[in-house]
Amino acid sequence: MTALTIYPAIDLKDGQCVRLKRGAMDQATVYAADPAAQARSWEDAGFAWLHVVDLNGAFAGRPVNADAVRAILAAVTLPVQLGGGIRDMAGIDAWLEAGVRRVILGSAAARNPPLVLEACRTFPGQIAVGIDARDGFVATDGWAKTSSLPATELGLKFEDAGVTTIIYTDIGRDGMLTGLNVEQTVGFAARLTTPVIASGGVGSLDDLETLWRAASGTRIEGVIVGRALYDGRVAPGAALSLFSG
Repeated sequence: MTALTIYPAIDLKDGQCVRLKRGAMDQATVYAADPAAQARSWEDAGFAWLHVVDLNGAFAGRPVNADAVRAILAAVTLPVQLGGGIRDMAGIDAWLEAGVRRVILGSAAARNPPLVLEACRTFPGQIAVGIDARDGFVATDGWAKTSSLPATELGLKFEDAGVTTIIYTDIGRDGMLTGLNVEQTVGFAARLTTPVIASGGVGSLDDLETLWRAASGTRIEGVIVGRALYDGRVAPGAALSLFSG
Protein backbone atom coordinates (compact mmCIF):
# COMPACT_ATOMS: atom_id res chain seq x y z
CA MET A 1 0.00 0.00 0.00
CA THR A 2 1.04 3.59 -0.61
CA ALA A 3 2.81 5.37 2.24
CA LEU A 4 0.91 8.25 3.82
CA THR A 5 2.40 11.41 5.30
CA ILE A 6 1.55 12.25 8.91
CA TYR A 7 1.20 15.97 9.58
CA PRO A 8 1.48 16.84 13.30
CA ALA A 9 -0.86 19.75 14.00
CA ILE A 10 0.27 22.91 15.72
CA ASP A 11 -2.83 25.00 16.35
CA LEU A 12 -2.05 28.48 17.63
CA LYS A 13 -4.30 30.43 20.00
CA ASP A 14 -3.04 33.51 21.85
CA GLY A 15 0.55 32.53 21.04
CA GLN A 16 0.25 29.05 22.52
CA CYS A 17 -0.07 25.56 21.06
CA VAL A 18 -3.59 24.27 21.77
CA ARG A 19 -6.15 21.73 20.64
CA LEU A 20 -9.84 22.46 20.31
CA LYS A 21 -12.89 20.21 20.44
CA ARG A 22 -15.03 20.52 17.30
CA GLY A 23 -13.41 23.88 16.61
CA ALA A 24 -14.84 25.61 19.70
CA MET A 25 -12.42 28.31 20.87
CA ASP A 26 -13.77 28.04 24.44
CA GLN A 27 -12.87 24.33 24.41
CA ALA A 28 -9.13 24.90 24.07
CA THR A 29 -6.58 22.78 25.91
CA VAL A 30 -3.09 24.31 26.07
CA TYR A 31 -0.40 21.75 25.29
CA ALA A 32 2.66 23.96 24.86
CA ALA A 33 3.40 27.55 25.77
CA ASP A 34 6.32 27.56 23.32
CA PRO A 35 5.12 26.55 19.82
CA ALA A 36 8.66 26.71 18.39
CA ALA A 37 9.90 24.18 20.94
CA GLN A 38 6.93 21.96 20.13
CA ALA A 39 7.76 22.21 16.43
CA ARG A 40 11.36 21.16 17.15
CA SER A 41 10.10 18.15 19.09
CA TRP A 42 8.02 16.98 16.11
CA GLU A 43 11.02 17.46 13.84
CA ASP A 44 13.21 15.48 16.23
CA ALA A 45 10.58 12.71 16.29
CA GLY A 46 11.07 12.20 12.56
CA PHE A 47 8.02 13.79 10.99
CA ALA A 48 8.41 15.13 7.45
CA TRP A 49 5.93 18.04 7.55
CA LEU A 50 4.22 20.38 10.01
CA HIS A 51 0.61 21.55 9.80
CA VAL A 52 0.22 24.97 11.45
CA VAL A 53 -3.05 26.87 11.90
CA ASP A 54 -3.53 30.39 13.25
CA LEU A 55 -6.83 29.80 15.04
CA ASN A 56 -7.27 33.42 16.10
CA GLY A 57 -6.53 34.44 12.53
CA ALA A 58 -9.21 32.10 11.17
CA PHE A 59 -11.81 33.95 13.22
CA ALA A 60 -10.38 37.43 12.69
CA GLY A 61 -9.81 37.04 8.95
CA ARG A 62 -6.21 38.20 9.25
CA PRO A 63 -2.99 36.79 10.75
CA VAL A 64 -2.92 37.10 14.55
CA ASN A 65 -0.24 34.63 15.68
CA ALA A 66 2.38 35.81 13.20
CA ASP A 67 5.16 35.98 15.81
CA ALA A 68 4.57 32.36 16.82
CA VAL A 69 4.54 31.24 13.20
CA ARG A 70 7.81 33.03 12.49
CA ALA A 71 9.36 31.44 15.56
CA ILE A 72 8.33 28.01 14.28
CA LEU A 73 9.81 28.73 10.85
CA ALA A 74 13.07 29.80 12.48
CA ALA A 75 13.19 26.74 14.72
CA VAL A 76 12.82 23.92 12.19
CA THR A 77 13.98 22.87 8.75
CA LEU A 78 10.79 20.89 8.08
CA PRO A 79 8.42 22.19 5.42
CA VAL A 80 5.44 23.95 6.98
CA GLN A 81 1.92 24.30 5.62
CA LEU A 82 0.04 27.23 7.16
CA GLY A 83 -3.62 28.21 7.30
CA GLY A 84 -5.81 30.60 9.23
CA GLY A 85 -6.70 34.18 8.29
CA ILE A 86 -4.93 34.25 4.93
CA ARG A 87 -7.43 35.92 2.63
CA ASP A 88 -5.57 37.75 -0.16
CA MET A 89 -2.59 37.60 -2.52
CA ALA A 90 -0.50 39.91 -0.35
CA GLY A 91 -0.92 37.62 2.63
CA ILE A 92 -0.06 34.54 0.58
CA ASP A 93 3.04 36.21 -0.83
CA ALA A 94 4.20 37.41 2.58
CA TRP A 95 4.05 33.96 4.16
CA LEU A 96 5.73 32.23 1.25
CA GLU A 97 8.48 34.85 1.40
CA ALA A 98 8.79 34.18 5.14
CA GLY A 99 9.50 30.51 4.47
CA VAL A 100 6.13 28.76 4.56
CA ARG A 101 6.22 25.95 2.00
CA ARG A 102 2.49 25.73 1.37
CA VAL A 103 -0.31 28.20 2.14
CA ILE A 104 -3.75 26.82 2.96
CA LEU A 105 -6.78 28.79 1.79
CA GLY A 106 -9.94 27.86 3.67
CA SER A 107 -12.62 30.51 4.12
CA ALA A 108 -11.06 32.45 1.25
CA ALA A 109 -11.43 29.45 -1.05
CA ALA A 110 -15.11 29.06 -0.18
CA ARG A 111 -15.92 32.75 -0.58
CA ASN A 112 -13.55 33.71 -3.37
CA PRO A 113 -12.63 30.78 -5.67
CA PRO A 114 -10.94 33.13 -8.19
CA LEU A 115 -8.35 33.91 -5.51
CA VAL A 116 -7.36 30.23 -5.48
CA LEU A 117 -6.98 30.23 -9.26
CA GLU A 118 -4.84 33.37 -9.21
CA ALA A 119 -2.73 32.09 -6.33
CA CYS A 120 -2.09 28.75 -8.06
CA ARG A 121 -0.99 30.55 -11.22
CA THR A 122 1.28 32.91 -9.32
CA PHE A 123 2.68 30.40 -6.81
CA PRO A 124 2.55 27.00 -8.52
CA GLY A 125 2.91 24.03 -6.21
CA GLN A 126 2.50 26.13 -3.07
CA ILE A 127 -1.26 26.47 -2.60
CA ALA A 128 -3.52 24.07 -0.72
CA VAL A 129 -7.24 24.34 -0.05
CA GLY A 130 -8.75 23.55 3.32
CA ILE A 131 -12.32 22.25 3.18
CA ASP A 132 -13.89 21.97 6.60
CA ALA A 133 -17.18 20.09 6.55
CA ARG A 134 -20.04 19.98 9.01
CA ASP A 135 -22.51 17.25 8.00
CA GLY A 136 -21.06 17.39 4.49
CA PHE A 137 -21.38 21.17 4.05
CA VAL A 138 -18.59 23.74 4.00
CA ALA A 139 -17.92 25.68 7.22
CA THR A 140 -16.00 28.96 7.28
CA ASP A 141 -14.67 31.65 9.64
CA GLY A 142 -12.94 29.28 12.02
CA TRP A 143 -15.89 26.90 11.64
CA ALA A 144 -18.24 29.47 13.17
CA LYS A 145 -20.48 29.52 10.08
CA THR A 146 -21.85 26.67 7.98
CA SER A 147 -22.75 27.34 4.35
CA SER A 148 -25.21 25.60 2.03
CA LEU A 149 -22.34 24.55 -0.25
CA PRO A 150 -21.60 20.81 -0.30
CA ALA A 151 -17.95 20.06 0.42
CA THR A 152 -17.59 17.89 -2.67
CA GLU A 153 -18.94 20.66 -4.90
CA LEU A 154 -16.32 23.06 -3.57
CA GLY A 155 -13.57 20.51 -4.10
CA LEU A 156 -14.60 19.96 -7.69
CA LYS A 157 -14.28 23.70 -8.39
CA PHE A 158 -10.52 23.44 -7.98
CA GLU A 159 -9.85 20.28 -9.97
CA ASP A 160 -7.97 22.08 -12.74
CA ALA A 161 -6.67 24.99 -10.68
CA GLY A 162 -3.30 23.51 -9.78
CA VAL A 163 -4.05 23.06 -6.08
CA THR A 164 -1.38 20.82 -4.52
CA THR A 165 -3.73 19.17 -2.03
CA ILE A 166 -7.09 19.53 -0.33
CA ILE A 167 -7.22 19.16 3.45
CA TYR A 168 -10.58 17.62 4.29
CA THR A 169 -11.69 17.99 7.92
CA ASP A 170 -14.81 16.55 9.50
CA ILE A 171 -15.54 19.18 12.15
CA GLY A 172 -17.77 16.89 14.16
CA ARG A 173 -14.82 14.57 14.79
CA ASP A 174 -12.05 17.13 15.22
CA GLY A 175 -10.36 16.95 18.61
CA MET A 176 -12.78 14.27 19.83
CA LEU A 177 -10.45 11.23 19.47
CA THR A 178 -13.38 9.19 18.12
CA GLY A 179 -11.78 8.20 14.83
CA LEU A 180 -11.71 9.73 11.38
CA ASN A 181 -14.85 9.80 9.29
CA VAL A 182 -13.17 7.41 6.88
CA GLU A 183 -16.26 6.70 4.78
CA GLN A 184 -16.97 10.37 4.16
CA THR A 185 -13.30 11.20 3.51
CA VAL A 186 -12.83 8.32 1.08
CA GLY A 187 -16.07 9.26 -0.65
CA PHE A 188 -14.86 12.84 -0.99
CA ALA A 189 -11.47 11.77 -2.35
CA ALA A 190 -13.09 9.36 -4.82
CA ARG A 191 -14.75 12.28 -6.61
CA LEU A 192 -11.48 14.15 -7.13
CA THR A 193 -8.13 13.82 -8.85
CA THR A 194 -6.55 16.36 -6.48
CA PRO A 195 -4.61 14.73 -3.60
CA VAL A 196 -6.42 14.77 -0.24
CA ILE A 197 -5.17 15.02 3.34
CA ALA A 198 -7.57 13.56 5.93
CA SER A 199 -8.20 15.41 9.17
CA GLY A 200 -10.38 15.27 12.25
CA GLY A 201 -10.74 12.65 14.94
CA VAL A 202 -7.63 10.45 14.97
CA GLY A 203 -7.49 8.88 18.41
CA SER A 204 -5.36 5.76 18.06
CA LEU A 205 -3.00 3.77 15.87
CA ASP A 206 -6.01 1.65 14.88
CA ASP A 207 -7.63 4.78 13.42
CA LEU A 208 -4.52 5.42 11.35
CA GLU A 209 -4.36 1.84 10.15
CA THR A 210 -8.06 1.93 9.20
CA LEU A 211 -7.42 5.03 7.08
CA TRP A 212 -4.29 3.51 5.56
CA ARG A 213 -6.16 0.45 4.38
CA ALA A 214 -9.17 2.43 3.14
CA ALA A 215 -6.91 4.91 1.32
CA SER A 216 -5.41 2.26 -0.93
CA GLY A 217 -6.22 3.16 -4.52
CA THR A 218 -7.52 6.62 -3.60
CA ARG A 219 -6.00 10.10 -3.78
CA ILE A 220 -5.64 10.29 0.01
CA GLU A 221 -1.95 10.98 0.59
CA GLY A 222 -1.75 12.07 4.21
CA VAL A 223 -3.43 12.61 7.56
CA ILE A 224 -3.28 15.34 10.20
CA VAL A 225 -2.91 14.20 13.80
CA GLY A 226 -3.31 16.54 16.74
CA ARG A 227 -4.69 15.71 20.17
CA ALA A 228 -3.80 11.99 19.93
CA LEU A 229 -0.10 12.89 19.59
CA TYR A 230 -0.20 15.42 22.42
CA ASP A 231 -2.08 13.05 24.74
CA GLY A 232 0.29 10.18 23.97
CA ARG A 233 -2.44 7.99 22.47
CA VAL A 234 -0.37 7.82 19.27
CA ALA A 235 3.38 7.42 19.66
CA PRO A 236 5.30 9.17 16.87
CA GLY A 237 7.62 6.23 16.25
CA ALA A 238 4.79 3.72 16.00
CA ALA A 239 2.78 5.95 13.68
CA LEU A 240 5.73 6.65 11.39
CA SER A 241 6.57 2.97 11.28
CA LEU A 242 3.00 2.08 10.31
CA PHE A 243 2.99 4.60 7.48
CA SER A 244 6.49 3.96 6.19
CA GLY A 245 5.35 2.10 3.10
